[in-house]
Amino acid sequence: MAFKHTSVLLEETVEGLAVKPDGTYVDATLGGGGHAFEVCRRLSSKGSFIGIDQDAAAIEAAKARLSDFGEKVTIVRSNYCDLKSRLRELGVDRVDGIVLDLGVSSYQLDTADRGFSYRVDAPLDMRMDQRQARTARDIVNNYSEMELYRVIRDYGEDKFAKNIAKHIVQERKKHPIETTGQLNEVIRRAIPMKIQKTGGHPSKRTFQAIRIELNRELDVLKDSLDEMIDMLNPRGRICIITFHSLEDRIVKSAFRKNENPCTCPSHFPVCVCGKVSKGKVVTRKPILPTVEEMESNSRSKSAKLRIFERS
Repeated sequence: MAFKHTSVLLEETVEGLAVKPDGTYVDATLGGGGHAFEVCRRLSSKGSFIGIDQDAAAIEAAKARLSDFGEKVTIVRSNYCDLKSRLRELGVDRVDGIVLDLGVSSYQLDTADRGFSYRVDAPLDMRMDQRQARTARDIVNNYSEMELYRVIRDYGEDKFAKNIAKHIVQERKKHPIETTGQLNEVIRRAIPMKIQKTGGHPSKRTFQAIRIELNRELDVLKDSLDEMIDMLNPRGRICIITFHSLEDRIVKSAFRKNENPCTCPSHFPVCVCGKVSKGKVVTRKPILPTVEEMESNSRSKSAKLRIFERS
């Protein structure tokens, strides 16, 4: 299957980067190269672009899409949590802009054997980086009931988390849960029918939770944001697209903290903690997709773009 992914908030993100023709830019979740292509189009011969992704299919698709830009482009297979070390290997310490388009790609959702989608029956996989050994199957079959409850509650925000975890453990005592279809059936039995009729697909939150846990998505995001901001040149910008409230909360909090890191009590007349602002939040409210974009790409409906500029 060809790698296909429609870049969300494309124009808004590229405009938000305020691309300098001779600058150095990074897309740390490269995907098929949609955002990357528009950034590269704005670069002069002195500019450079670095793409990072952990998915082999995305790497191949981006290489083909960006091939006309020649030596201006460098593509690396890695997780963005290792961005600093990957850039240092390339002799780069600071950049003028970073893009993060978080979550799962259309290609990953639509490729059945990747196991991301609850809409088709496939092996329970969900690995963004297929070089790692652990899969969603391992989580479903090996986590304790309490661990499953924690994951589904915290990362899926599902009010039926306890019952879903209980049903999973009961089912796997009979036989291992191997496929997305089997997991779907277990979840359906754990959620009241009247809720299923009005609350969307019953498996959506649980699948999201297992995917986040498997790929450590929120931990990686939390641990990377401060370092990414530190890597920006003065007036450099980081643009981050999130797709659910958990991600957006982390980004919003990190941006605010970097803008105003002071920990002094509010009644102090002057700051004595010595913590200095690293820049400013460009987007006081997140940028949302237009009605037209949401109508043409349903997966954009939950997207939010936030931008931070280094001082």
